[in-house]
Amino acid sequence: MSPRRAAAVRDGDRSLREHLIATAERLIAERGTGGLTVREIARAAGVADGVLYNHFADKEELLAYALHAHVRAAERAAGGPPPEAGSGTVEANLRAYLTRSVALHAAILPAFAGLLHQPAVLARLADLPGPVPGGQVLRAALTDYLRAEQRLGRVARRARVDAAVTLLIGVSHDLVLTHLLDPAAPAPAGLSDRDVDDLVATVWRGIAPAGG
Repeated sequence: MSPRRAAAVRDGDRSLREHLIATAERLIAERGTGGLTVREIARAAGVADGVLYNHFADKEELLAYALHAHVRAAERAAGGPPPEAGSGTVEANLRAYLTRSVALHAAILPAFAGLLHQPAVLARLADLPGPVPGGQVLRAALTDYLRAEQRLGRVARRARVDAAVTLLIGVSHDLVLTHLLDPAAPAPAGLSDRDVDDLVATVWRGIAPAGG
């Protein structure tokens, strides 16, 4: 914990600190992180520019906390945790995983797009508690789920789980990255129920057990 941050907590002014984080989070949700300045955050929060440095070591620390809050908010908006192996049907669970993946990518990827040239923010973010559900985390969760179903016999032993995961996670990337790379393209609005059904049915045909 930096001296400035420790002093802010000791002085009992966490409410202002949390206000600054919430303000930065809102700006990130609205416009991403690219080009976001201390002055813009301070103006939106209704404080003088220098106030931020009474509560954070630097702008990178504030952005890391704001991104962490943004990710947690996206998780809450995406609903509860994904289904566990052995519950419901595999097809229904894949629909839930796919829908959740698209929602999280749509909320999170644009916020991280502006950090390609700000590795210090990502380094600060990595130090905060709780994993941030980027593509690799979502991929790992879906892979673990399908392998657990495979052990239960609800997914074929011959199934290429990694390939199935790549197809499902790749849909999320395609929807979001298409818009990020071409701002004129429509913003990602998720998948229709029919799209989800078609994608899951296609993947399921490749991994279903005999007679499944």
